Amino acid sequence: MSSSKSDQAKEPVTRRLLFWVSLLYFSEGLPLGVFYDLFPVNLRQAGVSPSDIGLLSLLGLAWTVKFLWAPLVDAWRGHRLWIAGANWGMALVLSLLAWQPQALAQGATWPWMLLAAFTMLSATNDIATDGYTIEILSKGQLGVANGLRIGFYRVGMLAAGALLVVAGWSGTPEQPNWSAAYGLGAVLMLFNGLLILSAPPQPPRPARDPSSTFSEWAVLREQPLWLVALGLVMLGLLWPVLGPLGKTFGWASVQAVSGTWWFKGAVPVGLMFVGASLMVRAARGPQAQALVEGPVFGAWVELLSRPGMLAVLLFILTFKLGDAAMGFMVKPFWVDAGFTPAQIGLVSVNVGLGLSIAGGLVGGWYVDRVGIFQGLWVLGIAQALSNLGYTAAAWYVPVAAPGEQVSIHYQIAVYTASGLESFTGGLGTGAFMAFLMGITSKARATTEYAILSSIFAFSRAVAGWAGGLGVEHMGYAAFFFLTFWLSFPSYFLLPAVRRMLERPEVR
Repeated sequence: MSSSKSDQAKEPVTRRLLFWVSLLYFSEGLPLGVFYDLFPVNLRQAGVSPSDIGLLSLLGLAWTVKFLWAPLVDAWRGHRLWIAGANWGMALVLSLLAWQPQALAQGATWPWMLLAAFTMLSATNDIATDGYTIEILSKGQLGVANGLRIGFYRVGMLAAGALLVVAGWSGTPEQPNWSAAYGLGAVLMLFNGLLILSAPPQPPRPARDPSSTFSEWAVLREQPLWLVALGLVMLGLLWPVLGPLGKTFGWASVQAVSGTWWFKGAVPVGLMFVGASLMVRAARGPQAQALVEGPVFGAWVELLSRPGMLAVLLFILTFKLGDAAMGFMVKPFWVDAGFTPAQIGLVSVNVGLGLSIAGGLVGGWYVDRVGIFQGLWVLGIAQALSNLGYTAAAWYVPVAAPGEQVSIHYQIAVYTASGLESFTGGLGTGAFMAFLMGITSKARATTEYAILSSIFAFSRAVAGWAGGLGVEHMGYAAFFFLTFWLSFPSYFLLPAVRRMLERPEVR
């Protein structure tokens, strides 16, 4: 036994799976940071209007509907090549933007096409990375792996923020050097793509019949309920596009209702639930088994035909509901309390990054020690308690007058709430991601995880929109207190979660 441990200790770091998990999720977080930090600042510096910059968020729908092409990645295998190719494609996009960064200011169309390609490549990178990680890890490794995943994902996003610093340092305040920022980003992604080719190969899997795709569509023609259900799910996912499009194109009828609670939340959630219910019904129909081996709908059938799956989908939608609803309103609260951008960046971003990494690692260690189920409900409670910290801070700290300095007592209150929220957010996320990976069959890891993570991304977006309405009508303190209670409806679904986790692991 001691000899085995000694051999493992001498093993080169590039042969250890957790090293590759860290690298993979750094390369997954970096593009998201570039999209949310670098692109909007560059566009505004180039003179692009805020309304046009708002349309940039529509390109982010690629991450929401990525399950549509996840079966392609799963069927063609070679996830390391998909990851490398996606990174090289994103490097090419950044290189072209570095070559002519002024094209954004000139209103050219091709830079926007490049930004769209960037989001598609980033979503593909996510699909392949998640599928590869699930396939090479066992359930006993998911806790620590997800702790590293959370930490290095955030490091990747922070690296994207560092590209902004490069643009400023190598240029002037009036004219940042965007070529340097995009060029360095391209080098990072090129290096990531080269390095990932040395990762361990995926476990072998029996090849599927290439003709199965045509057979699947032949069966679908006899089961139109599947297509109706998928159409409703897609309509729910894409519903958020209507608001920004209505504002851009002057659709008066859409603008009149786009700010209402039912338009932002009830309609898309309702469409998703009706579509999911129809899918569950179709997955349990007499002809559903004919689709199980299909490359596109096979993963949907396998997931939705499991006993208790609808309850598990509800759990995915609601477990982080309180955290997500409050999260989008934290930064506006800081601003209204009188904090400067430098203070927000130092504590909320930099210190918060370190605490969330620590929380992810501690949460991962705890999940591996006690199991995913116990980790979920214990760390979920810890995650919910942090909302009470912000509730107390919002009750204690008043709205600042313009130009008013924030007193040291108020700073301590908000900094404490922020630190608690960052640390416990890492705890809860580590357990939740381990849960999603733990219920995913390794035989269809890529497609199934893309479906589950898309559902979670949808709930996070809807909760963010609802958060804005909640603060407007209730104020920060009352709304933050409400988000604490939003964390607990999911606990009624824990019996279904336990049964799903106790299923035999499928390879």
